[in-house]
Amino acid sequence: MARRIAIIGDNFMLPEMFAAAIEAACGDATPEMQRHTLPWPDEPMEHGYAVAGMDGLKEYQGGADETVAMVGEAEILVTHLAPLSRQMFERLPLLKFVAVSRGGPVNVDMRAARERGVTVVNTPGRNASAVAEFAIGAILAETRNITRGHDSLRGGDWRGDLYRADTTGRELSEMTVGVVGYGQIGTRVVRLLRAFGCRILVTDPYVQLSRDDAEAGVEHVALETLLARSDVVTLHPRVTAETTGMFDAAAFAAMKEGASFVNTARGPLVDYEALADALESGRLRGAMLETFAVEPVPADWRLLKMGNVTLTPHIAGASLKTVKIAADQAAEEVRRYLAGEPPVNPC
Repeated sequence: MARRIAIIGDNFMLPEMFAAAIEAACGDATPEMQRHTLPWPDEPMEHGYAVAGMDGLKEYQGGADETVAMVGEAEILVTHLAPLSRQMFERLPLLKFVAVSRGGPVNVDMRAARERGVTVVNTPGRNASAVAEFAIGAILAETRNITRGHDSLRGGDWRGDLYRADTTGRELSEMTVGVVGYGQIGTRVVRLLRAFGCRILVTDPYVQLSRDDAEAGVEHVALETLLARSDVVTLHPRVTAETTGMFDAAAFAAMKEGASFVNTARGPLVDYEALADALESGRLRGAMLETFAVEPVPADWRLLKMGNVTLTPHIAGASLKTVKIAADQAAEEVRRYLAGEPPVNPC
């Protein structure tokens, strides 16, 4: 039987970009490819806790029956958001290799994949550059009243008071920025921040500073020290049992009074009710939030109504460069699989 690849892309990770990357990587050895497009991001993702038979899966799109039909008799699946549950693996006996174009294959039942001998790979760091750039923009939008000025003008109000000494923003060059998490995104954020001349603190119990950052004066400190000293705190850790809810009422109480809070990482890191309380009380100057525990956010959510909060709909990683990087990484993994070589990023 001829080898087949099923590509299940969407309106961000375009299937034609996957296909072009695979053809460039595999050349004449490219198997037959079938392409499918899911409606994300025009339609929201789903989570397995809400759908029977999809237990444990997160951030996926598509039902079991339609996904199984799309994969069909393919040996290889390249996807961004298509789900693969235990029951679905049982219905796809020919599937042997899955490339997921994201940092973590949360849409795949990894235990079931291992039990069935299916290799799953991912594309770590695909959007690290995009998110790091966005984080710098988020910090500037929050600290320099960019959002406040925009919102007021849209509402017909010329806020001259934003030029008052007691309301105007501060320059990064005079502030201390605390970076929580020093992985692929956090390290890039630090590199970009250094150009502004600010003092930079980093907390991450599992890694050490690079020599370059250490020589530039970046400090590696405990979380408690970072919270007490930082004028801006920006989050970049992964969500784990240890980090879930790490920014709770106690953490916000430990932050420097008048500090700004930025989250371009993941929603479950933050207790948003506690954050709303800290903002409402005036302890924190403001917050910029890009990701949320529930997406889309409820229409009656407190933070939607607060004037000292900037919100964006989980778009930090959205760039054309992200698409190309992810497609190229997935294509190289496919080439290696077809050539009998070990994967670069096995999950």
